[in-house]
Amino acid sequence: MTDQAKKAPRYSGVFPVVPTVFHDDGTLDLDGQRRAIDFMIDAGSNGLCILANFSEQFVLSDEERDQIMELALTHVAGRVPVIVTTTHFSSAVTAARSAKAEALGAAMVMIMPPYHGATFRVTEESIYEFYRTVSDAISIPIMVQDAPVAGTPLSVPFLARMAREIENLSYFKIEVPGAASKLRALIEAGGDAIEGPWDGEEAITLMADLDGGATGAMTGGGYPDGIRQVTDAYFAGRRTDALDAYQRWLPLINYENRQCGIPTAKILMKEGGVIASDAVRHPLKLPHPKTSAGLIEIARRLDPLVLRWGR
Repeated sequence: MTDQAKKAPRYSGVFPVVPTVFHDDGTLDLDGQRRAIDFMIDAGSNGLCILANFSEQFVLSDEERDQIMELALTHVAGRVPVIVTTTHFSSAVTAARSAKAEALGAAMVMIMPPYHGATFRVTEESIYEFYRTVSDAISIPIMVQDAPVAGTPLSVPFLARMAREIENLSYFKIEVPGAASKLRALIEAGGDAIEGPWDGEEAITLMADLDGGATGAMTGGGYPDGIRQVTDAYFAGRRTDALDAYQRWLPLINYENRQCGIPTAKILMKEGGVIASDAVRHPLKLPHPKTSAGLIEIARRLDPLVLRWGR
């Protein structure tokens, strides 16, 4: 990859995760889902990711997954690129999900290595074959989600090998401890094959990861306008402005990462009139009301669009 190409990957910037919106009774709120998507685009998202772990994808039926995917891709209608998470233990199911996402207009698919429960893992070679099976079924990029939740160590040499040898595998969301160091090592080992080294985990390590070479950030969905203040300045070469913005937004990022977790975006969206309910689907539970109030209090000091969009 030329230096020019490295500066302009197909997809870069802030691609927050879209929450799945429910009514208070736990059923899908499709109108609320559309409003959440519209808000996130209005807030400056460079793209969106749907059906990720922060979308509560693991509490959805297969039929609901398809419903959300079709709704999101139809409603976005090309306004921004959309990444669809298609993770499943089965190579065949993941490939089929990915092919359907591409047919509906997905820009990319994001996939974790195959795992199930606390102990079901497969060998490195099986992981390689898993991703190759998916790549053979599609023509859009694959993002490997390297996250502790899978419990599957993915070494830099192995990731670089897959990037070099599997045609569509070229993006990597690195969420493990020491992410910045792993990003640097991956870029060095993979060279031209690493099109998209990305940050994750709600941007809690965003500045370090940008310094490590990250060209994208997949964050929570509540305040993409705030994350853009960091990434826009950084990519424009205004490091001091990026540091200042990161310092401003880090308390809210930390509150999301360490206190509220998955419900964060929905708590903020409900407070700002974007959606009617911040419900999560059982057995997940909302944080204590005082914890949610603390989140909103910190957010108000930053005046994010989410607290004004629906008012």
